[in-house]
Amino acid sequence: MTVRMSMVKALNTGLRAAMERDPKVLVMGEDVGRLGGVFRVTEGLQKDFGDGRVMDTPLAESAIVGTAIGLTFRGFRPVVEIQFDGFVYPAYDQIVSQVAKLHFRSQGRVRMPIVIRIPFGGGIGAIEHHSESPEAQFAMTAGLKVVSCSDPNDAHWMIQQAIASDDPVVFMEPKRRYWETGEVDTESAPQGLWSSRVVRPGKDATLIAYGPMVKTCLDSARAAEADGLDLEVIDLRTLSPLDLEPVFESVRRTGHAVVVHEASRTLGLGSEISARITEECFYSLESPVQRVTGFDMPYPPSRAEHDFLPGLDRILDAVDRARAF
Repeated sequence: MTVRMSMVKALNTGLRAAMERDPKVLVMGEDVGRLGGVFRVTEGLQKDFGDGRVMDTPLAESAIVGTAIGLTFRGFRPVVEIQFDGFVYPAYDQIVSQVAKLHFRSQGRVRMPIVIRIPFGGGIGAIEHHSESPEAQFAMTAGLKVVSCSDPNDAHWMIQQAIASDDPVVFMEPKRRYWETGEVDTESAPQGLWSSRVVRPGKDATLIAYGPMVKTCLDSARAAEADGLDLEVIDLRTLSPLDLEPVFESVRRTGHAVVVHEASRTLGLGSEISARITEECFYSLESPVQRVTGFDMPYPPSRAEHDFLPGLDRILDAVDRARAF
């Protein structure tokens, strides 16, 4: 059955399906219970599953993740909500020193089936610490899977797949897309949720993005049609491990690549992706790989975020630079 719903609703129904399927799935976080989360992703779950499975926690991110680690030793599968991206840093030590490493350290005897949900990115006019893009800091940590959904259908199914994984998953949710709607097939999961996908085929250049920037790239591709350009758009989905075979295949056809993300440019994921494309597709590239990113500065006040975030004009300028060679 196909239903039109927002990403918030798609995540909610995905969480609900996982909790109905497995009584060991728990939801934990600040205001996730009675309030239903600040974005209402967990709305109604405590009412239906009880406060023993949907737990409001103190405002202490390190303690939230530390408690989730202990629960996995008793066979539970915790889903932890970090209320905003900028609040994850108190829990950073727990995530990179314990969650990411306990399976390896125990020689496989200990599993860490923890999902850490992080609403990330800007574009909502929020105050300081509420619009960060910390994905590269987790993607470079061995032992973590890092994924990001870009539309409601993927959100509905990717959260279920993340919960079913025996490996820890950092689940990046693009908060600026929470209220956008799309068709969700509630019965059949799409293929290859841990892999990249071509969301718009094209032949003149390849746009590579994830999370909130996928829609921005699709808008850019539609605008480029007026200039006679046919741009391919690829949604990475998984940020660690990266699935770049669809990217390589595309770039070998188009000869041009533009990588787009909200995080700052220096040592962002675009750096790794650009390097890998150059290594694998050097003789197919007709121009250097272009990057369109946030700037190397703290996230600005909301009135200036439009100038900070990659937008249609900056993306099309990068396409023009690539094709000028």
